[in-house]
Amino acid sequence: MFDRRLIQYFDWGLAAITIALIIIGLSTVFSATRADQLNPQNLIFFRQMIWYGVGFGVMIICFLFSYRRLDQYAYGCYWTCILLLIAVLFFGKYVAGSRRWLTLGPISIQPSELMKLGIIILLSRYYSRIASIDGLILRDLLIPSLMVAAPCLLIISQPDLGTAIMILLIAGSMTLFAGIEKKTFLCLMFSATAAFPIVWHFLKGYQKQRILTFLTPDRDPLGAGYHIIQSKIAIGSGQLFGKGFMKGTQNALSFLPEQHTDFIFSVLAEDWGFAGSIGILVLLLLIIVWGLNIAHGCRESFGMMMAFGISALIFWEVVINIGMVMGLMPVVGIPLPFISYGGSAVLLMMTSVGLLLNISMRRFMFE
Repeated sequence: MFDRRLIQYFDWGLAAITIALIIIGLSTVFSATRADQLNPQNLIFFRQMIWYGVGFGVMIICFLFSYRRLDQYAYGCYWTCILLLIAVLFFGKYVAGSRRWLTLGPISIQPSELMKLGIIILLSRYYSRIASIDGLILRDLLIPSLMVAAPCLLIISQPDLGTAIMILLIAGSMTLFAGIEKKTFLCLMFSATAAFPIVWHFLKGYQKQRILTFLTPDRDPLGAGYHIIQSKIAIGSGQLFGKGFMKGTQNALSFLPEQHTDFIFSVLAEDWGFAGSIGILVLLLLIIVWGLNIAHGCRESFGMMMAFGISALIFWEVVINIGMVMGLMPVVGIPLPFISYGGSAVLLMMTSVGLLLNISMRRFMFE
């Protein structure tokens, strides 16, 4: 029987912020792709509209059932994502030096994007059962460490270092939120610092080059540093109020790399300037704070962990993407939530919002 309180507790504020971000994202994708000579009918924009249409359907499905069911199917979600990542290694589509996509008929999906949510659901189940006031010790962290390491190794082999780092950041944030015993925390920090030279040794040449370019972007202005320099020019040329919608010259003359995906914030900043950039940052910050508020208001540990994990996902993607296009972080190929083009990224964000709505509208069940 349908509970009328679900409508009464529906989170209209979160839905309104999401719709505002989608409208801004679609208009920015339209602006970013208007000068693409290989895409005269702007098919990228229409594909993005279709993905958001599918995403709305997925979002609705995600808040129709009780999120508590995901507690039962957490391991199923995780292993499904693992199998998809393994399938990518054998059957994935090879694009621009990476094998990251699975082609299913007319569409392509990126399983590594879905893995972000799979990790959130799995760790929410695990930590909701073992978290204690005294904090987690090394023995408690062994199983989740193995669960996180497996998809990270598969994703790095694609290669996709950025998404692997994202999964580590999400898992680390959720672990800190669950609580770690002080000695265990210091031990982990020391181990991570000591492991850096080993990790550097196994990085591919282009990945090392990106990090070195981040530290000194002017060392190769026509090569590895070109993208960052052009991105900074686009952001700075927008000045206070921007050049106007679809009037950005860096974008129109195709100086910006991946202008509709990784560097879409540069297009937005050139079109709308500092004022527009602050506006989009406020909306993104608002949806992160909204998610944290949902976690704070949840009286059930699994839902609280999942709401926090989703908030951490959005937070880190925003920080890394904007830091990347401004030259504050190395270029690692992380999309800007709700704004960048990409079907898998859209489905991930819409599913995440659907789960936040699910947790928020069922809070009365635990009051």
